[in-house]
Amino acid sequence: MSYGVNAFEMERRAAVYMDKILKGAKPADLPIEQPTKFELVINLKAAKALGLTIPQTLLLRADQVIE
Repeated sequence: MSYGVNAFEMERRAAVYMDKILKGAKPADLPIEQPTKFELVINLKAAKALGLTIPQTLLLRADQVIE
């Protein structure tokens, strides 16, 4: 199980920063941004191998379930 930032969203934001820098903005003048999109991924195959049972309510909340 993993709960963390959405990697695609972070890459997209990095591209926006690079665009601003390439257009002449000073990196020190750019604001620091915190991630706003997080995702929950559950690996049922790994859970089964460990003998864990994941509650259905948690599975319904997950953004991605790996079977």
